[in-house]
Amino acid sequence: MSPIIGIDLGTTYSATALVRNGVPQVIAQGDERIMPSVVGFTPEGTLLIGTPARNQYIVYPELTVKSIKRQMGQDTKVTMGERSHTPQEVSAIILRELKRRAEEQLGTAVERAVITVPAYFSDAARQATREAGEIAGFTVERIINEPTAAALAYGLGQSSERQMIAVYDLGGGTFDVSIIELDAGIVEVRASHGNTQLGGDDFDDRLVDFLAERFRDEQGVDPREDRRALARLVRAAEEAKIALSSNPFARVREEYLVTHEGKPMHLDIEVSRIEFEGLISDLLEGTLDSLDAALQDAEISADDLSRVLLVGGSTRIPLVWQMVRDHTGIDPDTTINPDEAVALGAAVQGAIIAGEPLDAILVDVTPHSLGIQVVEFEFGRQVPDRYSVIIQRNTTIPTSRSEVYSALYPGQDTIAVKVFQGEHPVASKNTLLGDFLFEDLKPEAPGIPPRITVQFDFDVNGILHVSATDRGSGKVANKTVKAARAHLSPADIHNTRSSLEELEALLPGSSQNGHDNGDWDEDAVIIEADTEVEALLSKARRAIERNQGDPLELQAAIKALEEAAQSGDEEAIEDSAEELLDLLYDIEDDEDDEDFGEVEDIEDDEDDEDDEDDEDDESSENGKNSKNGENR
Repeated sequence: MSPIIGIDLGTTYSATALVRNGVPQVIAQGDERIMPSVVGFTPEGTLLIGTPARNQYIVYPELTVKSIKRQMGQDTKVTMGERSHTPQEVSAIILRELKRRAEEQLGTAVERAVITVPAYFSDAARQATREAGEIAGFTVERIINEPTAAALAYGLGQSSERQMIAVYDLGGGTFDVSIIELDAGIVEVRASHGNTQLGGDDFDDRLVDFLAERFRDEQGVDPREDRRALARLVRAAEEAKIALSSNPFARVREEYLVTHEGKPMHLDIEVSRIEFEGLISDLLEGTLDSLDAALQDAEISADDLSRVLLVGGSTRIPLVWQMVRDHTGIDPDTTINPDEAVALGAAVQGAIIAGEPLDAILVDVTPHSLGIQVVEFEFGRQVPDRYSVIIQRNTTIPTSRSEVYSALYPGQDTIAVKVFQGEHPVASKNTLLGDFLFEDLKPEAPGIPPRITVQFDFDVNGILHVSATDRGSGKVANKTVKAARAHLSPADIHNTRSSLEELEALLPGSSQNGHDNGDWDEDAVIIEADTEVEALLSKARRAIERNQGDPLELQAAIKALEEAAQSGDEEAIEDSAEELLDLLYDIEDDEDDEDFGEVEDIEDDEDDEDDEDDEDDESSENGKNSKNGENR
C-alpha cells in the first residue's frame, strides 16, 4: 500500500515527512529540507517551482506568486503574466512538486497524504486545501491543524505523565496558538485561537516600509512605486530579518535599486535589532492576546502550563522568545526544528491512519463557533440578523449537533438559511459559509408555522456538512447552495488536474520542454534573479555605453557571465563575476568615474580615513569577497 506522507503546506515554505521505523523524518531534496512555496513562469514560459521561482521573484514579480496560502478559500484568481489561476491551482502546483520529490526520494508512488492547515482556517479555506491536494493527485486522508500536528511530533515517545502545553505557531503568513493536553499518548486539544493574516510576511512589510521611507527621505524617490524595486526590497527585508535573529545589526545594500532621471540610486542602510523589534512589537502583542484567549477557553492559567512549544520560522526572532517567556514564565521549547515540527507531526498522523503501532491518539477541536442567521423577538419586536450558534467553538471533533427552527408565520413554505462561522452575536459580522434554501415545507399541524431541524456535522478534517429535515413531512428538504466560495465538483477537480499535468510539460527538465532531465539543477540560480550579478551586468553595459574601458573585453566578459548563470554552475558564475569585476575596477581606477565611485562607497566597509589608493584596493577586494560569500 502507498505510504501516507505528512505535508506542511506553508505560506512561505513547505515540507514533507514520513514515519520510518517509528520515527518521523523530513523527506529532503538534496540539502533542501524545506521548499519555498513560490510558483512562477519565466518570460519564455518555463514553469518554476520552489527555489528557482523564489529567486525569480525579485526581477519578475508579475510572473511569480508567493504566499498563496493567505488567499485559500477566497473566490479570486492570481495572475502570472497572461496566465490566471485559482489559489487551489497554485497550491496544487506546489503539492505536485512535493509529491514528485517524495516519490523520487522514497522510490515508490506516493498517493496518500495528511495535509496541515492553520487551526484558525475557515471552512472554505480547509475545503480549498483539500481540493488542492486532490488536484495534485493525492488522496487526502486527513486535514489537521498545524499546532496539533506539532504537538503530535513533540508528544511522540514522551513520558506518560500528564502535561498541559501551549503550542505557539508563528509562521510566514499565519499565527495559531493551541492549548493541548498530553496524557499517556493521547493528544487532546483543549482550545485554539489565532490570526490567519499574521506572520513573517507582515514583519517583512513593516521593514520594507521602514527601508523605503529612509530611502525616500535620503534620495527623494519612493522605491515602492517601482514593482521590481519593491520586490528587491521585500527580499532584502526578509534577509535582514533573518540576519537580525543572530546579530544586533544588519546592513541592507541594494545597488541600482532605482534609476531616477537617468541617475542610478543605491540603497545602503544599517538596521538595528532594536529598531526592527520596535516595528513589530505591536503585532507580537496581538499574539499574546490570542494566547490569553486560548488559555481562557481552556479554563486554565499560564501557571498550569508544563511547556510552551515554539513552532514556525518566525519564532526564531529573539523578541518572540522573550515575550512568550515573560508572558508565561516558561522558557519556550524549540528542541524540534520550528520549520519542520508541523510536517513531522503530520507524518505521525499519517502513520496512525495507516495502522502503524504508534503510541499516539489525536483528539482535536473546532476553532470557531458555527451557526445560522435568525430573527429573534425582544419585547414583542423582531430583531433580525442575530446569530444562533449550533456548534460552540472548541467542541471536540468529529461532532454532530442539531437545532429546531420555526418559520415566522403559518403558511410560510420556504425558509432561507445562512450558515456562518465566527463569534459575533450579529450574524453578518461573521464569516458566511453558504446559503441554503428549503422549499415546499409542510406544517406539523394546521395553523402553526412549519419547522425544520438543521443539523451540522463537523468532521475530523474540520470541514462542515449541513443537512436539514422538514419536521412536517419527515423528508429532507430540497436545498440549493450559494457558497461564498463555490466548491469544486469531482469533474472540476479532474479537469484541473489534467490542466496541471499539461503545465508540467513546461517544467525545466521535461522532455516535452526540450530539456534533458539530467541537465537540470533544482538549485541553479537564474541569472535575472541574482541581484548582484544583475547589478554587475548593468554596470558593465553602462560602461560600454559610456565608452569606458575596452568594449570587446567587456562584451566577452558579459557573455561569459550570462552563459555561466544560465548553466547554473556556481563555480563558473563566481569566476566569470570576478573577471568582470576586475575589468570594472580597472576602469574605475583609470577614469575615476562618478557612478563607480558611488558603488565603491556601498561596497567598502573599511575606514573612510584610509588613503584613496588603499581604499580602492580594499573596495575591489571586498567586492570579490562579497560575491564569493554569496555563492557559498
